[in-house]
Amino acid sequence: MNVKVGDTLLMKKPHPCGSKAFTVLRVGIDFKIKCCGCGREVMVPRSKIEKNIKQVTAKDENDV
Repeated sequence: MNVKVGDTLLMKKPHPCGSKAFTVLRVGIDFKIKCCGCGREVMVPRSKIEKNIKQVTAKDENDV
């Protein structure tokens, strides 16, 4: 997967607050993502994130 810091991820399953959108804060073996609904930050292993990503929106597309 080609995911970079600042990208927005649309996940298959929602966060408990109901939002499915997350912003990437850190990329490595673990991803640090921030929920776009409630602002909660979560560390998730790369293997789990890559399995649950539905769509990746690049940072450049968000600014337009």
